[in-house]
Amino acid sequence: MSKKFFDERTDQSEVKARIVQKYLFVWANVVMGAAERMGTPIAYIDLYAGPGRYKDGAASTPLLILEQAIANPRIAKMLVTYFNDGDSDKTQTLQEEIAKLPGISSLKHAPTVTCGPVDQEAEVYFNKTKLVPSFSFIDPFGYKGLSLKIVNGVIKDWGCDCVFFFNYNRVNAGISNPAVSGHIDALFTKGRADRLREMLPGKSPELREALILEELAAEIKALGGKFVLPFTFKNSKGTRTSHKLIFVSKSFKGYGIMKDIMAKESSTTDQGVPSLTYSPADADMPLLFSLQRPIDALRGDLLKSFAGKEASLDQIYERHSVDTPYIRKNYSDLLTDLENEKLIEVFSTTGKRRKGTFPEHVHVRFPKDK
Repeated sequence: MSKKFFDERTDQSEVKARIVQKYLFVWANVVMGAAERMGTPIAYIDLYAGPGRYKDGAASTPLLILEQAIANPRIAKMLVTYFNDGDSDKTQTLQEEIAKLPGISSLKHAPTVTCGPVDQEAEVYFNKTKLVPSFSFIDPFGYKGLSLKIVNGVIKDWGCDCVFFFNYNRVNAGISNPAVSGHIDALFTKGRADRLREMLPGKSPELREALILEELAAEIKALGGKFVLPFTFKNSKGTRTSHKLIFVSKSFKGYGIMKDIMAKESSTTDQGVPSLTYSPADADMPLLFSLQRPIDALRGDLLKSFAGKEASLDQIYERHSVDTPYIRKNYSDLLTDLENEKLIEVFSTTGKRRKGTFPEHVHVRFPKDK
């Protein structure tokens, strides 16, 4: 089945690749300055790299990343790339495709391509080895080889973020299948996997999905991943989740950057709030995605949560937005509305402010809860 995956390039594959590619570029520009001062390179790590191209000739993520690095002289000087796959045919093809890239010799660090399993030995390596600032992509076809200990290992050091592919369809089916219990236990830990086996029977598809994601995020956070951000992919009819792309970071800045990127790749928005979902069917069923009115909910929650408090926009965004779909612009727009309605007091600590803007020196004072 993994060979078939590279036969056809799907819309979901393009969205996934764009998210990874966009984040790498922004992340690199954030961490390069500090890396230069420390005298260290930055790295992109892809543990399930594949052959580099689909059969229709379209480039997959490894080649897109390298093309991006070649096009940016600063990144070309700083970026170390490491590509691995367990299939020797794929790694051989990938090496051949890399060699054909125009300008590949301009990279200071030649790409490293290895062939090997992502197993317990890899877990130990990444958890014991201090990494340079790295962005890692973990994209196994199923759940075999996906370990949250690996995720923890690649994000444990400064400047290190990770995004991994979570095959929800197969995990959902595998939780109650004794034949694959070892893989499920390795992913969630046995305690969390057993808890899911007890909770899930009889639950609706929506509640099953929420419970599975909650346990996954809780385990990631227990291991040290402070911020967890999932992006959902629906099937062709938009009726159920097929898989998720899950971003993990210890930095709120990285979390905010990735949320903005995922927002732009979302199929729909509701009152300007992104769905953080890609669904091919959204255009055919618009009413299903415009009934939640999330800004109305945000308005009430901010007035209640921050009652009697004072904070800047960035402080409000960081304290409130984690584990929600809201982006910074949602908060900025809502604070502007609340100011116009005279429901909040807005003032500048420096005495200067352009109305409708919320730089760091501008604070918001919320009324006390009545």
